[in-house]
Amino acid sequence: MKIVTYNVNGIKARLPRLIEYLVEEQPDIVCLQELKSSDDTFPIADIEAVGYGAVWHGQKAWNGVAILAKGRTPDVRQRGLDGEPEDEHSRYIEAEVDGLIVAALYLPNGNPQPGPKFDYKLRWMDRLAARARVLLAEEVPAILAGDYNVIANDDDTYSVRAMQDDALMQRESREHYRALVAQGWTDALRTQFPKGGVWTFWDYQAGAWQRDAGFRIDHLLLSPQAADRMIDAGVDKAYRGREKASDHAPTWVRLR
Repeated sequence: MKIVTYNVNGIKARLPRLIEYLVEEQPDIVCLQELKSSDDTFPIADIEAVGYGAVWHGQKAWNGVAILAKGRTPDVRQRGLDGEPEDEHSRYIEAEVDGLIVAALYLPNGNPQPGPKFDYKLRWMDRLAARARVLLAEEVPAILAGDYNVIANDDDTYSVRAMQDDALMQRESREHYRALVAQGWTDALRTQFPKGGVWTFWDYQAGAWQRDAGFRIDHLLLSPQAADRMIDAGVDKAYRGREKASDHAPTWVRLR
């Protein structure tokens, strides 16, 4: 099984690129982030036309997450995270596909920091950690896949100096991410590339793609039962270079 996380940065604007990816790569499961689409405008007909079912949690113009599965519709388990009832951001959806629990998440950016947006980011990470503990307790194959907006290590960015004041690389962001992994999750890409230097995001500004000035913020965390089945992990980098592409590249793990 090839499980992919892919921040599409607007599913309507990026629909041709998404359809290309589904047709060419034939992934089994795809977790999408930053749909920027309300529930009723999600392009389900186009996705079904190329053989995929989908469940989604949309929000007009902002956020939004979805889970796609080849040849079937995932069984939704949960939309949103507990712990902050007034939070209306569509950033989390969880489903089951063939016995595998998959969560698609879009963690808050947190900029500017310090400030309310950074405080919200850390609270959201606490809520994610609480849900992650529940999933681990089920002792089943599970994957937390998404745009975490966290540069976990210095070698996960082209320039520590350029990113040192960004919310993505603050000590608190990293500590929360590492505490999540320490629950018993395996960072698939980090396991495959322990020395880092692998990017999943390249900004549209300042020729970042052309200079390969990227960083790794899209992560796939595997429960022990999923990690035991891991074969490979990587980034389909070439898709970032296509016309009108997302600023993220599809990031994947393959399980036996």
